[in-house]
Amino acid sequence: MFYFIAKRSIISFFIMMAATTLMYFLTISSGDPFEDLGETSGPQKAATIAARTAAMNLDQPPLMRYFLWLQEVGYCLVPGGVSCTLGLDRSGNSVLPQLENAIGSTLRLVVVATVIALVVGVIVGIVTAIRQYTTFDYSITFLSFVLFSLPLFWLSTLLKQYLAIDLNTWLANPQFSYAAIIAIGVVAGLIWALVVGGDRRRRATVFAIAAFATAFTLWLLLVTGWFVTPGLGPVGMLVSAAAVAFLWTALLAGFRRRQILYAALAAAAVSYAAYLISIPLLTDPTWLTVLLLIVGTVLAAYGVGGLVGRQYRQQAAKISAVIAVNIALLIFLDRLLQAYPTLSSKAGGRPIPTTGSQSANLTGTFWEVNLDYALHLVLPTIALTLISFATYTRYTRASQLDVMNQDYIRTARAKGLSERTVLVKHAFRNAMIPITTLMAFDFAGVLGGAVITEQVFGWNGMGKMFIDGINNVDPAPVMAFFLVVGTAAVLFNMLADIAYAFLDPRITLS
Repeated sequence: MFYFIAKRSIISFFIMMAATTLMYFLTISSGDPFEDLGETSGPQKAATIAARTAAMNLDQPPLMRYFLWLQEVGYCLVPGGVSCTLGLDRSGNSVLPQLENAIGSTLRLVVVATVIALVVGVIVGIVTAIRQYTTFDYSITFLSFVLFSLPLFWLSTLLKQYLAIDLNTWLANPQFSYAAIIAIGVVAGLIWALVVGGDRRRRATVFAIAAFATAFTLWLLLVTGWFVTPGLGPVGMLVSAAAVAFLWTALLAGFRRRQILYAALAAAAVSYAAYLISIPLLTDPTWLTVLLLIVGTVLAAYGVGGLVGRQYRQQAAKISAVIAVNIALLIFLDRLLQAYPTLSSKAGGRPIPTTGSQSANLTGTFWEVNLDYALHLVLPTIALTLISFATYTRYTRASQLDVMNQDYIRTARAKGLSERTVLVKHAFRNAMIPITTLMAFDFAGVLGGAVITEQVFGWNGMGKMFIDGINNVDPAPVMAFFLVVGTAAVLFNMLADIAYAFLDPRITLS
């Protein structure tokens, strides 16, 4: 593997050199850097021209300007010595601080959406492959093509109107008529009946249970005022912990091995105990405190799960760790929800923002500040997730169907393995090979930012940095953007090749 990484690194270096050269000359040839000064006059114009010329090295030939930019990049690679700036923009400001701010904003905006789209898209794609040519399969296929065809700016505008403005108005006085509650329950019942499938009797049973459960839960939330003061609370957390334990046990091991189920429930109990202990510690914590509590909970659940699992110690310990991570995320979500009333009052009763990445001049606790970040992510995350969901769903479905028709899948079934084991341990792993390529390029691409989304929702990220640099014929910000995106593309492409070797033993890194 070392030889493979070294070889790819050398090749990638020369690729980046050629790509940056081309990008630099295309940028400086895209217009006149003094175009905005055409209608001005006087000594201020001369001073601006002189300062811009010095900052952008316009008194040098183009090839020399490129080498001077490479020199600035070299300062960032060599520790100590000259400070790293990645060059100066046309105003004479260092590009590195701008890049750091843009990357942070872009990562918060896009990575969450990409991860959600990946997880949900892969799961739904697998389910549609298993339920091929059913009503659920046709429905998801139709929905995927509709979402893939939607213009992102139009979808974002609809979300701002109906999911932010109208929802904020509803949250000021949250209430539904009984007819609306029944209608929502019916829609939820139809969706679950399509997902579960089966014969007519089974679908009718699922519809009735899901419709009643949804309508009753919504009525209960309205009666108890949950939308005004949300949160899980001790009872909700206990029920959620037990549900998480049963869910992951059913997915990863099944219920035939009772010791694994007991280990999962023990891990859920440990995590719930950690929740009770952490209540006073999480009043206004730091990120270090939160991370230490999560790590401690996971380690304790891992140990208890392995101890209770006995002969299935290794598998039980892994499942217990997964359960602990999920419950830790639920605890984090519960504390964020508890900060909602205070943050909503500070936002004037309209908590879901339509623009920006954070509220200006907001002062509050750890939970209020991070809830504000999360609420600013709601609209752009939904917009990007819906678009990416379609791609992951279709690719996963096609890949899973191809794998399910292979000889080794039929052999695994002939040996008497359960369908869950065949799907999770045999089919899914091989179906992920083509998805890995899509994931690699998608994660590399998100670092470039979502230009349209950033424009619609007013985010100052990598995409805006690139557009402003192109419009101003300012090569330093454009090259900083391209340096990050190009390096990420090369790096993730190499990581995808390495992942192939782990997913398929027939592939060697040679």
